[in-house]
Amino acid sequence: MNAHDSERVAGLLEEAGYRKAPDGETPDLIVFNTCAVRENAADRLYGNLGHLLPTKKAHKNMQIAVGGCLAQMERDQITRRAPWVDVVYGTHNIGALPKLLERARIKEEAQVEFEETLATFPSLLPARRQSPYSAWVSISVGCNNTCTFCIVPSLRGREKDRRPGDILDEIKALTNDGALEVTLLGQNVNSYGAEFGDRTAFSKLLRKCGEIDGLERVRFTSPHPRDFTDDVIEAMADTPNVMPSLHMPLQSGSDTILRAMRRAYRRDRYLAILDNVRRHIPHAAITTDIIVGFPGETARDFEDTLDVVRQARFASAFTFRYSIRPGTPAATMDDQVPAEVVQERYDRLVALLEEICTEENAKLDGATVEVLVAEGEGRKDAATHRMSGRAKDNRLVHFYPGGTPPLDTPVPPRPGDIVTTVVTGTAPHYLLADGEPLSVRRTRAADAWELRCSPGGATPLDPPANGGTARPPVPPGQVLLGMPVVRR
Repeated sequence: MNAHDSERVAGLLEEAGYRKAPDGETPDLIVFNTCAVRENAADRLYGNLGHLLPTKKAHKNMQIAVGGCLAQMERDQITRRAPWVDVVYGTHNIGALPKLLERARIKEEAQVEFEETLATFPSLLPARRQSPYSAWVSISVGCNNTCTFCIVPSLRGREKDRRPGDILDEIKALTNDGALEVTLLGQNVNSYGAEFGDRTAFSKLLRKCGEIDGLERVRFTSPHPRDFTDDVIEAMADTPNVMPSLHMPLQSGSDTILRAMRRAYRRDRYLAILDNVRRHIPHAAITTDIIVGFPGETARDFEDTLDVVRQARFASAFTFRYSIRPGTPAATMDDQVPAEVVQERYDRLVALLEEICTEENAKLDGATVEVLVAEGEGRKDAATHRMSGRAKDNRLVHFYPGGTPPLDTPVPPRPGDIVTTVVTGTAPHYLLADGEPLSVRRTRAADAWELRCSPGGATPLDPPANGGTARPPVPPGQVLLGMPVVRR
């Protein structure tokens, strides 16, 4: 969600005449798009702002803007703690950023502005896509759930759903530009349609995605177990371009803790969903989120979580030590778990997950996988003479691209191409394929990537999702834009 918001921010600024600062050059504008989910988010923000102060003093025309969930929560505290910040804006008024920057420049004083409800649906704003071959597409914003540990609903508001036709039009435009893969985004994607009275809207949307020419891979994140219904599982199984991967947040395996979290499902219901998914999609890779040390969590509660993990056999998991988020009901609950107990349980959970993920990945040794080559997925690719990408089930694959190192194959694969190869080794968090690829399919998506990388080959901004024409590439402008790198 935050990565896609950053694409919208970049698109807005380029439309307003900004351009990305070349590497090594001091930008005239730096934008922080913040998250408030983790406790250290504020510490990281203010630490980064402090590091920028000397640069700001040396470049008097530099502007710094802070937006996103932490900005919506902290509001004018940001300019009180870091008075050298020029603009603070929230989750509901992203589109106001260029105007606020101009006003701050003219008035020579900080501009802090927020909306309490969504001013413009983000997908109606232009975007500078990070990838020409894989795209985020928002189907809703906000959340109607009341999980006691989560600050997001109070910062992003109640759920607002886009109309299906607008979503499908955006996806078709993306595929026309070369995209092979889209990820449908929402705080709770499978409650999509509740706002306009259709509880089966999400499964219908998945099936409609299956009718779009050129769209090879459809993913979505994140669903909620409470709303995950059989019609969605059937749509996943019946629609060839919906990938066999599912991120299903567990949070805890204890019914007592799930009740305290207000998660509205219990462990047996959760495991039954996974069983049903695997009956329909036997090779589905299922991932999850788990919180350790929620207030009141006993040793028995934690053992219940470990038990569910053993039964669920996750392909991977995002694990979190519980941290107090001011403004959430859990922040004031009794029986906060001591930090040393949380750490000990966390270490045990991670060790169990490593063991299970190792075993699950080992089952794929010798399997043939189809990999969408990606940029930036393998930090050691240059040293290992490999390339990297994602299999259909979203497992990370580091593969040998063919030829003799270093990459002197006559036509090496490009980001956006499809490589079919055989798994020759496994680890807890990735697969290795070190033999010659069985095939390399060159794609329009990779052509688009190649065009973007060529001199003068910048791709146009996406038009607003409700229509209009693509804007031409922005020529070198008056202001250089610097944005922190967003990594998936």
